Amino acid sequence: MKILVVDDHPLVVTALAQLLPTLARPVSVYAATDRDSAYAMLAAHPDCALLLLDLALPGTRGLELLAAMRRDFPRLPIAVLSATHDRATVDAAFAAGARGYIAKTASGGQLVDAVGRMLDGRSCPRPGLARASPAPTPGEGVPLGLTQRQSQVLRLLVQGKPNKLICRDLGLSEGTVKVHVSAILRALNVHSRAQAIVELARRGVAIDARQH
Repeated sequence: MKILVVDDHPLVVTALAQLLPTLARPVSVYAATDRDSAYAMLAAHPDCALLLLDLALPGTRGLELLAAMRRDFPRLPIAVLSATHDRATVDAAFAAGARGYIAKTASGGQLVDAVGRMLDGRSCPRPGLARASPAPTPGEGVPLGLTQRQSQVLRLLVQGKPNKLICRDLGLSEGTVKVHVSAILRALNVHSRAQAIVELARRGVAIDARQH
């Protein structure tokens, strides 16, 4: 099995190259340091079984890269490997399509166990969460100056739902949902849904992205 580690810290890559071969199966560990080298490596190794992605790569926004990779490689399981693991960031990563989330503070045994689970197609336990803002309850606004309805749209947006499903879930017309999405993007000063998720994580705003 091939595992690609996308991280610009040589010590992290070296540690993983030493740890991952202790899995109860033969694995080959490959490394990339940025977006371009990651895409090149995936082109050279289309049979890659798992990608471990650092969110703090230079020259790119990690969650946007995660979302792009999920779009471009829909069958490839991607797990975040990050030193940041507050609730907002973890929720945003799962909303963007991460299969798992591994904190860099995890022990070697915990990391190997998490990778093994994902290679088996099982879920990866969430990391111990750093302190973060409490998630709003259903119907409650979030501290962004949004209306209650906009907050509800934002919660579904974080879940990755397209406008048509948001319309169905909230009983709204598509035009109304588009107006709310535009207002949300303006409030966050961003231009896309992916950027909105990144900005929420940056501000430490925890949106409960689980299905209710």
